[in-house]
Amino acid sequence: MTANDFWAEGEPVFDKAAPDGPVETRWERRKFSAKLVNPANRRKLTVIVVGTGLAGGSAAATLAEAGYRVKSYCYQDSPRRAHSIAAQGGINAAKNYRNDGDSVYRLFYDTVKGGDFRARESNVYRLAQVSVNIIDQCVAQGVPFAREYGGLLDNRSFGGTQVSRTFYARGQTGQQLLLGAYQALERQIGLGNVEMNARHEMLELIIVDGKARGIVVRDMVTGEITTEFADAVVLASGGYGNVFFLSTNAKGCNVTASWRAHRKGALFANPCYTQIHPTCIPESGSHQSKLTLMSESLRNDGRVWVPKNAADCQKPAGEIAEEDRDYYLERIYPSFGNLVPRDIASRAAKNVCDEGRGVGPGGLGVYLDFADAINRLGRKAVEAKYGNLFEMYERITGEDPYETPMRIYPAVHYTMGGLWVDYDLQSTVPGLFVVGEANFSDHGANRLGASALMQGLADGYFVLPNTISNYLASGPFPAVKATDAPVVEARKQVEDRIEKFLSIDGDRTVDSFHRELGQIMWEYCGMERTEEGLTKAIGLIRALKEEFWTRVKVPGKGEELNQNLEKAGRVADFIELGELMCIDALHRRESCGGHFRAESQTPDGEAMRHDDEFSYAAAWEYFGADGKPVLHKEDLNFEYVHPSTRSYK
Repeated sequence: MTANDFWAEGEPVFDKAAPDGPVETRWERRKFSAKLVNPANRRKLTVIVVGTGLAGGSAAATLAEAGYRVKSYCYQDSPRRAHSIAAQGGINAAKNYRNDGDSVYRLFYDTVKGGDFRARESNVYRLAQVSVNIIDQCVAQGVPFAREYGGLLDNRSFGGTQVSRTFYARGQTGQQLLLGAYQALERQIGLGNVEMNARHEMLELIIVDGKARGIVVRDMVTGEITTEFADAVVLASGGYGNVFFLSTNAKGCNVTASWRAHRKGALFANPCYTQIHPTCIPESGSHQSKLTLMSESLRNDGRVWVPKNAADCQKPAGEIAEEDRDYYLERIYPSFGNLVPRDIASRAAKNVCDEGRGVGPGGLGVYLDFADAINRLGRKAVEAKYGNLFEMYERITGEDPYETPMRIYPAVHYTMGGLWVDYDLQSTVPGLFVVGEANFSDHGANRLGASALMQGLADGYFVLPNTISNYLASGPFPAVKATDAPVVEARKQVEDRIEKFLSIDGDRTVDSFHRELGQIMWEYCGMERTEEGLTKAIGLIRALKEEFWTRVKVPGKGEELNQNLEKAGRVADFIELGELMCIDALHRRESCGGHFRAESQTPDGEAMRHDDEFSYAAAWEYFGADGKPVLHKEDLNFEYVHPSTRSYK
């Protein structure tokens, strides 16, 4: 079987909602041209929002504030436990408070370039425009951003930029921003405008007359299956990094909501584009179930190095003389140094470890050293910036980073792929909108640090509320009843699936399948990929899928709290997603972002794109559990930031 035999090619896909004309005015013109819903009619319209992180929480609060009836769902026990709370380093905004040359256009340029020229210009420029409003919104909510001595908001730098545009709250930025969105959401819940349903998991999308009209959910405490209806559905369910088993994501993060929508007709775009984060605490052993992120903000003051000589790798860091240390990012990339983008820093760390110069157990680690910063700024100043991060590192590793360098290594963190959406954030299923990390639209092949929080809040507070009205202006739509055939069918699909999980009664745990899938994905679809390896991975995943459906053991019943059942559904979807990710990576015969194809590199080992062949978004159509996925290409046109060789030297 040749590589091309794994998929079929379909018709191109077009973003029909995207405006043309000068990029600076596209968003304002789109907002003006969109249909409006008058306040009286908004009260007649219902929107379901799945997920309560920064994108989902802000979207639900803003839509309810506008007068729509909102039903919100999350699988956590509280909206404030969404994974957005784990984000540490900061949020980008083109405020230019430091007067260092930043602007909306520069943030736009940095994001397109940082994404290795695989993102849409229109979406990225809008994101940069909206970023300046996000900070004002959050300050008004009381988010305690760090401030300078005089009271002005402070900024710091992040990878892939040469300006300071990242606003932060120590190492707790995600937590503070989520609490701001949570307060706005809770206010609307208190006013009766939002119906909050915690501990409920979406297991199917309901489509009636070709439109998304509801979801099938399971009460995770009682096991009750219900069907919920609305005029539109918004997915804000996050990314799928846990397909790798070991990632920086919370263990509950999954792809099920997006994958159920994909199986119902929503195209899935660029699934192989995953973010490898360079500053994670290295894996400590096979017992581990997740990895811990150390904020990229640490690279502002920490210096990354390894021993020059492999023979020194077993020595304590303090015994390695300064002249025997290789500050390799500063050496290879003098213009950006330790603040190169995440994909560049991650590949560089892998390369020095592959050379045998890695430190720590298994040689899979590099040092992140704060000695210079402590000498220059003083320990108290470093504590003020990073104290909670240092404390977290010490609790996990037992090592004091004030006295000895941290050890870090790349790990899966964020996913740039997701459901395909148009400029209005609407998927290929009418009435199904997708926001935040669950969509693919803004980051291309690599996300700049501190842009995840920016996109989530931009989509939820400012973009979706202005674009969903264009769709809802045609409503209210005919009422949907539980007895309608599409609803009955969707519910039966969920019930049959649960019954199947419980009836297999095999001899392998769900976690054992998940761990094996993760090992396959990391080995063959991680930082470095080859045609041979990806072809092998597809075969291994297909064999694993067959074994899963005959040997998985799911104890307990469906009509009760059953975490094994929850995990079984998520892992089954991860297995199907993993296969598509490998097919997507196989078809893209270029190195792009952090996705290094060994067959596509420059003579000095840098990644090599092929813009003449792959300057498009790959949007995949589901074609049955055993059928070939169908590839639909959306051509990417660059009028303002022309593709060039990315250089951070």
